[in-house]
Amino acid sequence: MLKYQDIPSHKNVFIFELDDVLIPQKDYDLQVYYLFANFIEYLETFPPAQEMLAFMAKRYEVHGQYMMFDETAKVFGLASKYKENLSLLFTNAKLTLKLLLYKEALELLQELTINRKHIYLLTSGNPQQQLNKITQTEWHGLDKYLKVYFADEFEPKPFISSLEYLIEENNLKKDEIMIISNHIEDEQLAKVAKIDFMKFI
Repeated sequence: MLKYQDIPSHKNVFIFELDDVLIPQKDYDLQVYYLFANFIEYLETFPPAQEMLAFMAKRYEVHGQYMMFDETAKVFGLASKYKENLSLLFTNAKLTLKLLLYKEALELLQELTINRKHIYLLTSGNPQQQLNKITQTEWHGLDKYLKVYFADEFEPKPFISSLEYLIEENNLKKDEIMIISNHIEDEQLAKVAKIDFMKFI
């Protein structure tokens, strides 16, 4: 895992992705499936929520979100109308538990803040869904030091229009920026923009 002392000292601006960099995406997704399974049990009385959730969680370990509703509907005989409910839950879910930062991510963000570095989130995906995750994450007070941008409000990564906007709006210089992520799209983004990149893991 990347530590503060691994980062070149002249870097003052840090741009992070959210999912699987600062928080595990799995923690959000599985809570959404939990809410969905309970929603179905409440409306239909069958299948039992725990049974459906166990299936979804096991399948998620191999396939992630891919075709989750279709395969779950096939196994449990769900009506296709519920696909929209699952989609809405992903966007608007009120989670049972707060999302927790990776321990190492929390430590790095704290070090950056103590050393008066500037921290930005430039996150991919549905902006409403990403905002929902951010507002339900336990930031330990660090959220007031973050400035958030949603890449898909411009163009999906690795297109650089969102990054260019972030740089221009905040009067940043490219040589002071470090992009930190585990995603190939961010590595490509950094390469095209000629900005330094480091993997978090």
